[in-house]
Amino acid sequence: MTLIKFKNLNGLSNLERSVDFPSFFNDTLDRLWKDEPMHWMPSVNIKERAEDFKIDLAVPGMDKKDFKVEVDNGVLTVSGERTEEKSEENEKLTRREFHYGSFKRAFTLPETADVEKINANYKDGLLSLTVGKREDSRLKPKKQITIE
Repeated sequence: MTLIKFKNLNGLSNLERSVDFPSFFNDTLDRLWKDEPMHWMPSVNIKERAEDFKIDLAVPGMDKKDFKVEVDNGVLTVSGERTEEKSEENEKLTRREFHYGSFKRAFTLPETADVEKINANYKDGLLSLTVGKREDSRLKPKKQITIE
């Protein structure tokens, strides 16, 4: 059996590339300890229905005033920021798992989307967007064809 050492796309071998992990890990930990805002990405579900598209973003712990929804050149952009409320108590924080910071998600809308028919609703940690379809592009109900 012959072992062949290969280079990845960045020109580094797997062994050389693994050296980058500690610096990434340390940088992330430094950011957490310094209380710098982090960027995060909410999970998304997208459904195509007969009359519209439905986009659900899981963003618990936010308020509807924390979101910004825009459409520009057929791209739907949803952004938001979760801020921490500072308190003046002299308590030592032993462990911190709450994440604060901002996110931005962009979705390229299909040609069948009607940008004039976009609605947004936020309830129980779920931001739901519905994007209507143009009348001429809506899915037609199933039709049985008879054979003559």
